[in-house]
Amino acid sequence: MIEAKDINFYYGDFHALKNINMAMDINTVTAFIGPSGCGKSTFLRIFNRMNDLIDKTCITGECIVDGENIYDKSIQVDELRKKIGMVFQKPNPFPKSIFENVAYGLRVNDMGDNKMIAQRVEESLKDAALWDEVKDKLKKSAFELSGGQQQRLCIARALAISPSILLMDEPASSLDPISTSKIEELIHNLKKDYTIVIVTHNMQQAARISDMTGFFMMGELVEFSETKKMFLNPEKDETQNYITGRFG
Repeated sequence: MIEAKDINFYYGDFHALKNINMAMDINTVTAFIGPSGCGKSTFLRIFNRMNDLIDKTCITGECIVDGENIYDKSIQVDELRKKIGMVFQKPNPFPKSIFENVAYGLRVNDMGDNKMIAQRVEESLKDAALWDEVKDKLKKSAFELSGGQQQRLCIARALAISPSILLMDEPASSLDPISTSKIEELIHNLKKDYTIVIVTHNMQQAARISDMTGFFMMGELVEFSETKKMFLNPEKDETQNYITGRFG
């Protein structure tokens, strides 16, 4: 269970998130939609404390993951980020081999010997539906892969350290339709083992892959419900107007 309770977030004097309350079940896909600048990516980064890296920010409220408020002073952020993986908008492979990209987190965190690392790399590449495409060129540079393959490699890298939650910030926005379809199929398969939260600007994508959807506008969570209900029978006029293209 992931739960946000009365979350308010500020960039300096700018009130970016306003009284957000939301609860997400394990092994589900939750999508955040809304116009640009509405706060959905800022809210996503609340869950692994990535906003901590930005100067002059402030958060109030509680963010509960596995029964703990992750903003409690006792929380070790490095340990938290092992539990909560992150995939960004554009593929960001390291200037290393395909193998070493996936092994990176394992090596940095001293998680196993070479045999265990090799096994985990293979498992992660299989989980990311990439193993069959790269198993014969693991020593080659990650930059030789296509954009879609690079993004799946980044997903494998996130999976390698065995997180329980996977955050995705518009993971298919820079990809072609075929690569996007592969990422969507991958998300559907991964939710058996992971809780996935995704930001997307593509409403059709949200409708295809998510169980729950949150609609954000101007820093507020306007509506949060089952995806099918939101797209077929939204409760709020603002949601209906956005989904039907009347604004945004």
